[in-house]
Amino acid sequence: MKIGFVGLGKLGLPVATCLALRGHEVVGYDSNPERMTGGPMPEREKGISVRMDGGDFNAHLARAVEAKTLRFGNMADVVRCDVVFVAVETPHDERFGGERPLGFERADFDYEALVRACNEINVAAMASHAPYPVISVISTMLPGTMRREIEPALAPLPVVYNPSFIAMGTVMRDFLEPEFVLIGRRAGVDADRVGLVYRDADIAKPRSAPIIDMNVESAELTKVAYNTYISAKIGIANTLMEICDRVPGADIDEVSNALQRAHIRVASPEYMRGGMGDGGGCHPRDNIAMSWLANRLCLSHNVFDDAMRARDEHAHTLALQLLRLHQKTGLPICIRGYAYKPNVGLTAGSSALLVRNYINKPVHLADPHAGGEDPSEPHVFLVGCAHDDVPGLNWPAGSIVIDPFRIVPDRDGVEVIRLGEASRGE
Repeated sequence: MKIGFVGLGKLGLPVATCLALRGHEVVGYDSNPERMTGGPMPEREKGISVRMDGGDFNAHLARAVEAKTLRFGNMADVVRCDVVFVAVETPHDERFGGERPLGFERADFDYEALVRACNEINVAAMASHAPYPVISVISTMLPGTMRREIEPALAPLPVVYNPSFIAMGTVMRDFLEPEFVLIGRRAGVDADRVGLVYRDADIAKPRSAPIIDMNVESAELTKVAYNTYISAKIGIANTLMEICDRVPGADIDEVSNALQRAHIRVASPEYMRGGMGDGGGCHPRDNIAMSWLANRLCLSHNVFDDAMRARDEHAHTLALQLLRLHQKTGLPICIRGYAYKPNVGLTAGSSALLVRNYINKPVHLADPHAGGEDPSEPHVFLVGCAHDDVPGLNWPAGSIVIDPFRIVPDRDGVEVIRLGEASRGE
């Protein structure tokens, strides 16, 4: 099938590359010509590089371009395709990225670039003599946005909402191995072509990755609710860890191991272990946007605000613990690992950086993936990210290590505080 892509950023280009490598003919367009070279992505785009099938993202991109299944063109080329995916960013103000303490202001996503791109698609489609393509919008948005902003800009083209459930740094893996494929459509809109894209690429599968067909607003809400559920699970797990840290005999890992078996009512075991707060380029901002929506709709209780305040207060508590130990010992503070997820250098929405911003004193940042060397002198350390190398680290003698993940073994001459572990309270 011939597929067009409008928007070749951290989401659009990896997804376009996946479909090109799975047999589709893909034509990509972006208003930024630097994204249409087919060459290695610049430094600022490294967040989409992933290890998969023995190669990183740039290797997969080069292979698709060399095979001529992925090429770049203009908007007129794109609208002559069977399906056009729209992956234009819907950014949030940098204040709402998750790296900074949460204030009282809330905001929706910024849809200006997305609406502008949709208007351009419509103009090009009306000028083309080809049959209308089905427009599949995959950008993140709050429920009601398609009806209010996007569908009027694209009328009379057939439009569906088809968000991707991915995380930055593992875009290709997450897109090719989804839990489900979501398609939101209006009554009378034929979405078969969009479903066929996923079936032909061996992504949608009846048992392991079914296509879920629903109303547009339901699909919009499902997308952001997916991330808020994850944030809520992390917040609850960290609250339980705090309780275990204060109740002698209680052990967070024993609690977590039991709850993970509650696969019927509590759901999956993912994101249920105590550790650092939620992070990444999506989860904090999605929760803040949903909090804004809850206020706007005057809901009886703003559970999304709870999730973000729990995240902020968890980071604030860790900052106070570091400061108390710093004042008691005179040791400087180091956050070891400030990426938002293990074994990558991505720092968007980093909960460890949120802790740093609460400390309001000089803090040494060290991370083998994000940058910064491990200090050789004793420090008060916070394990801010559970990178694979953490259990084997040789901490400087005289150090204190606060370990929210409980992965640092005992070391001679080093005090290890494994948060939530039963032995601390006994």
